[in-house]
Amino acid sequence: MKLGLHVGYWGAGPPADATSAIAEAERLGFDSVWTAEAYGSDALTPLAWWGSTTSRVRLGTDLIQMSARTPTATAMAAITLEGWYGQPFPKPLARTREYVSVVRQVLARKEPVTSAGEHYPLPYPGGTGLGKPLKSIVHPLRSDIPIVLGAEGPKNVALAAEIADGWFPIYYSPRREEVYRDALAEGFARPGARRQPNDFEILAMVPVIMGEDVERAADFMRPTLALYIGGMGAREMNFHYDVFVRMGYEEAADKIQQLYLDGHKDEAAAVVPTELIEEVALIGPRAKIKDDLEAWTSSRVTTILLGGTSVPTMQTMAELVL
Repeated sequence: MKLGLHVGYWGAGPPADATSAIAEAERLGFDSVWTAEAYGSDALTPLAWWGSTTSRVRLGTDLIQMSARTPTATAMAAITLEGWYGQPFPKPLARTREYVSVVRQVLARKEPVTSAGEHYPLPYPGGTGLGKPLKSIVHPLRSDIPIVLGAEGPKNVALAAEIADGWFPIYYSPRREEVYRDALAEGFARPGARRQPNDFEILAMVPVIMGEDVERAADFMRPTLALYIGGMGAREMNFHYDVFVRMGYEEAADKIQQLYLDGHKDEAAAVVPTELIEEVALIGPRAKIKDDLEAWTSSRVTTILLGGTSVPTMQTMAELVL
């Protein structure tokens, strides 16, 4: 089991403690450091800035948005960063086979880049619109940079297992791995699957809230889970809601969604069950977290990603995991 630090994205300005947290992650032996983007900062600029202070950890983005840039722009950014640092740059993308195909063509540069798909047509067949094949103007250090997909529904999880080097589940329960088993198996079984279970990364975001009072620790998680289960989508379609239904929490998810969409956000947060939180997070005193970690270390998860985490919590997790 490996540890990664998820720095995330920001709106008004960068987190003041990010530089020190990244330095501590490297000192503690964390495997990787990750940035993200949604509707605030982009993922690539902070990775370049903070990555310049590291010497060992892998650098990655979880996630960069498919809608924010073309696949060639994504590949060019990966080439640039790897050229600076000379180390792996895992690129989590969103979910399409076509997007990933174009990125891989750019990185492999074995032939002119083409895309006949409707989503990412290139200006000239076999070229870049610059009058020469793209393969002649990009020079990555290596042709195979890991791509990790963010996926949530069964079809996208299967796609990740088929075409990617790893998978970011937004919510993962190590106690209910049957929820994901069939989708992963379907992807690995497809002709030409890129990886198999023994060399496929699963990098799970695992919030860690330490404290002697378990319920108080759970209270830190309740508003966010209520937002995702109840408000991140429509009543008829919410993929986060669906994840917890597949975990067996349909009754609780229904109640949370009803309250949230009716405008009762505090009440929605209050009814998030503690046991649901314990499925996807580590909460409570050190001894309890140590016991609960056994489910994670014996699961298919290869990396626990810590986000919004204090340095003391990082230190404790390093002691317990590494």
